[in-house]
Amino acid sequence: MAEAEEFNQQRPMKSSKQHNVLPIWGNEQTMNLNPLILANIQGSSYFKVHLFKLKTYHEVVDEIYYQVKHLEPWERGSRKTAGQTGMCGGVRGVGAGGIVSTAFCLLYKLYTLRLTRKQVNGLLQHTDSPYIRALGFMYIRYTQPPADLFDWYADYLDDEEEVDPRAGGGGPTTMGALVRQMLIKLDWFSTLFPRIPVPIQKQIEQK
Repeated sequence: MAEAEEFNQQRPMKSSKQHNVLPIWGNEQTMNLNPLILANIQGSSYFKVHLFKLKTYHEVVDEIYYQVKHLEPWERGSRKTAGQTGMCGGVRGVGAGGIVSTAFCLLYKLYTLRLTRKQVNGLLQHTDSPYIRALGFMYIRYTQPPADLFDWYADYLDDEEEVDPRAGGGGPTTMGALVRQMLIKLDWFSTLFPRIPVPIQKQIEQK
């Protein structure tokens, strides 16, 4: 335990406080998520019923291990159902947009737990599933101050572990490439990450 604490204190962080409590950057109510995605997460029975029962970090990590198979915000093919009449709408929480993905439901669930620095580092270094790690990187991208992003990601830019973010598969990449994409691109499968201020974006690209 003492070693882990020491490790966390040694990480270069630009935040003024070096302790285990993470700052939340941007909109604390929405986690900086697209409003349509957030509405579909909060309206889905998976989030409201199943994930509601999970109370601890470890339970949520186990759920990611068993349930997450891609990193897109919508389940494959579900967006075409938007606009159709019938039972889809209210009953299954499929409002406009489609069926929101398990990955994004679990990302938001992690946010409701208000992860500590140690817990986020635990996600990034997890050995059981690349999707646990990838959700850790996405959590950072959505919630952490832009000035801190490079320091969080620096150790992982050449990470060779393979992950396929695409719904339905067919787009394998390395974790390092995924992290670089999060740093230099706003687009993420039909949604956007929070904007990085131009001066910080230039520093990141130079690094």
